[in-house]
Amino acid sequence: MFQDLDRLLREAELDALLVLGGTTDNAAMRYFVPRGRLSGGLAVKKPGQPPSLWVSSMEREEAGQSGWPVHTWSEAGFYHFLQETRDRNQAWVRTFETIFQKEGLTTGRVAVVGRVEFGSYWSLFHRLQERLPGLTLLGEEGLKILLEARATKSPEEVERIRALGQATVEVVGRVWEWLGTARTRDGLLVDAQGEVLTIGRVKRQIRFWMLEQGADLPYGLIFAQGRDAGIPHSMGEEAAPLRAGQPIVFDIFPREANDGYFFDFTRTWSPGYASSEAEALYAQVLEAHHLALETLRAGQPAHEAYDRVCDYFEARGHPTLRTEPGTQQGFVHSLGHGLGLDIHEAPTLRQGNTQPLQPGHVVTVEPGLYYPEQGMGFRVEDTVWMDESGRPRVLVEFPYDFVLPLRG
Repeated sequence: MFQDLDRLLREAELDALLVLGGTTDNAAMRYFVPRGRLSGGLAVKKPGQPPSLWVSSMEREEAGQSGWPVHTWSEAGFYHFLQETRDRNQAWVRTFETIFQKEGLTTGRVAVVGRVEFGSYWSLFHRLQERLPGLTLLGEEGLKILLEARATKSPEEVERIRALGQATVEVVGRVWEWLGTARTRDGLLVDAQGEVLTIGRVKRQIRFWMLEQGADLPYGLIFAQGRDAGIPHSMGEEAAPLRAGQPIVFDIFPREANDGYFFDFTRTWSPGYASSEAEALYAQVLEAHHLALETLRAGQPAHEAYDRVCDYFEARGHPTLRTEPGTQQGFVHSLGHGLGLDIHEAPTLRQGNTQPLQPGHVVTVEPGLYYPEQGMGFRVEDTVWMDESGRPRVLVEFPYDFVLPLRG
């Protein structure tokens, strides 16, 4: 959690953590500015002190929503240096030098994280270090600290993820009901007007409904049927018609509007009916999902639930990454991942990961089986919070029905 940063900085013997960039697609800065929107800025976090924010004077009110002390580039002399040097690059170097001096960071170990244009900032920090030779700038250490702090969510963060999840399953339920009004014609799903339902049309409707819920889909969504369902990250062919009796993997991973928290959720549906083979494979995926939830406990290494799911699938003859590294059929990915301000965060439920689970971790649990050459794939995914007692709690419940009845 955020309050762990002081301890983590001291343990790493860092004098400060610097976070660069705006809040757009920049989880590091969004962590420091959970409300408001910045096009750019600098956050300075020193052990035992609240962060300070340096931003454009035009965004001082937005930055102020963080509750941290806010300063402007003008206070650091940017426009004075620009007038003096008539060179923006030199002006920024002098501005950052002044900020470092004001922050008491002319010497020591300072880690830098965030998302900015690499070339200009590489040059800026190279020249800055020439002017402040007692300063050691580091990269990986800061990222490691920030990811470790973000892995454990506060109650407020958990509630934001849960609220987004409730909005998401509201939309998923609408999709279920809408598709259920379809009828079949020559094996294809058609609506009340006789128009064939395509994957692209369904995805457009999902995007619209998610926007109504105050969420966006920055990385798209997966609505893949048949062979595409057998390739885990196939998004689905937009022009493809929906077919009765073929499994659909519906994986939706929205984000709160304005670069907030993510949610992640998957169900597999077969419209109208399912073959006996598909029914059997789906039942195994659902059983693996339940086994994983039974296994998760705080204090256990993150690989244990993954190993139990592999044991289950391997006993039924399915390849896994343990038995066939690089396999493209069977169980071909990890069991799940952390999520928060990024769609993929620590911890990862994968082979060999000895990181212990902790109360406050939020992870996905998503076993799957994939057989693209047989024209099918299956995945079930819930977002799970490790509660105060160290037990997993599915944040938002939704039915696991496989066959989607058609009532049209």
